Amino acid sequence: MPSDENKLLVRRFYEEVVNTGNVDLIERFIATEYVEVSDGKRHVIGVEGAKTHILGVRQTYPDLNIEIERQISEGEWVVTCITARGTHRGLWLGIKPTGKAIAFTGVNIDRVVGDRIVEHGGAANMLDPLLEIGAIKVVGPDE
Repeated sequence: MPSDENKLLVRRFYEEVVNTGNVDLIERFIATEYVEVSDGKRHVIGVEGAKTHILGVRQTYPDLNIEIERQISEGEWVVTCITARGTHRGLWLGIKPTGKAIAFTGVNIDRVVGDRIVEHGGAANMLDPLLEIGAIKVVGPDE
């Protein structure tokens, strides 16, 4: 699949599945052998694991919206810079819902083989949302 088509596939996945929570469409985008990579560890979660992950995130942030800032593609790999926004309405990392709006930036790295995403990883600035919902307090020299 050419790089531009890979970028479009990843974009459509975020817009049509992640931003809507419509996991019924997920098999159009995710391969059955789908892998999540975190801290250098590969976790084969497949289609069902991807559905569970998206629905779990949307329980915490039901209005989650991922805005694609830019994408770069080379061969099978698509790098997507994103800004995510949502309202903390569900339990997150043991933190009760605050009703506060959060925003964070991230970089997602997806590998597309054929016409499906087979691997996903990346990094997100999670400090900002934790500060925004009050889970972390900045302590200065006067406190």
